[in-house]
Amino acid sequence: MPAAASRPVAPRPFAPRPSALRLPLTPLAAGCGVLLLGASLTACGGASADPDAKEITVYSADGLKSEQGDGFYDKVFADFRKKTGIKVNYVELGSGVAVQRLARERANTKADVVVTLPPFIQQADGKGLLDTYRPKGSDQVAAADKDPAGRWTSVVNNYFCFIYNKKQLKQPPATWQDLAKPAFRNRLQYSTPGVAGDGTAVLIKALHDFGGQGPAMKFLGTLQANNVGPSSSTGQLAPKTDKGELLVANGDVQMNYANMKSMPDQGIFFPTARPGARPTTFALPYAAGLVKNAPHTANAEKFLDYLLSPEVQQEVSAVGGGFTARKDIKPTDAHAKALAALMKDVEVFQPDWKDIDKNLDSYVDAWKTATGS
Repeated sequence: MPAAASRPVAPRPFAPRPSALRLPLTPLAAGCGVLLLGASLTACGGASADPDAKEITVYSADGLKSEQGDGFYDKVFADFRKKTGIKVNYVELGSGVAVQRLARERANTKADVVVTLPPFIQQADGKGLLDTYRPKGSDQVAAADKDPAGRWTSVVNNYFCFIYNKKQLKQPPATWQDLAKPAFRNRLQYSTPGVAGDGTAVLIKALHDFGGQGPAMKFLGTLQANNVGPSSSTGQLAPKTDKGELLVANGDVQMNYANMKSMPDQGIFFPTARPGARPTTFALPYAAGLVKNAPHTANAEKFLDYLLSPEVQQEVSAVGGGFTARKDIKPTDAHAKALAALMKDVEVFQPDWKDIDKNLDSYVDAWKTATGS
């Protein structure tokens, strides 16, 4: 990592991470189970899309589009349309929900591109929902951040984290064990594993830090005494933490860094497995794949190429508050430097995604048993 600054520079006024699940659903959205953003789509179960239309539909996890219209996706979608004439219809939903919807629509595919977090991109591949396509520039993406068979590739790198209220806590909790202290009773919340990508990440980090399923579930069972309860959306936890309704919540670096300007009382931290240990995290990238039997395959391929183009990857930190997915792109903007400083002393481990993909259901079931969820 590049050398750290003494304190990350203040980011530009990013908007809070949007969340489809924390906004009132319209009747159509409620029927589909998601919020439709940016364009009107064919109604659930409606006729097939026009294959010749100059458009694509993207199903994506939240975090890259701004409610104020100045987020990473906002710029990418607008610039892509100017460049190609292709309009992007955007559907925002949880990572796990995205895979479920693709599976339900298998016989009448509506999405062209899916962007979701691990392990759900691997889950989509395992269910046969993705087609093979290696976007231009994917040769510059690290092997760990793409599928060797070419069915998905990371487009924005990111890392799992926790957040805390800086106004009420002078220092963040140092260890997992600190989170279980009585001071955090009903002041801590994390999104639901198996539903939210960042919630599943809590489980993955616990499995790593505690050395296996047994000790991890034992701790998470203890931690449940402090947990406010389930949350299908990670995005809604940041405002609660910033306001002091929560002292601690889970998140990810891109999302929480991006909204620091509008939520100044939230800080990012990485709890350690034990006192004195090095903080740990793992990559939690936004990974994109071409949906199998996509109604607008050629347009979708152009969009995936564009997402990995040097011009877009150069803006990942400056506009989106994230990390470029390409090894050959070295952003030098203030946000890129601040993000590097934030990650400087954090150990990044590599999860066994094959194991997690294979055993995710059993891990989530064990978590439900341990926590009574």
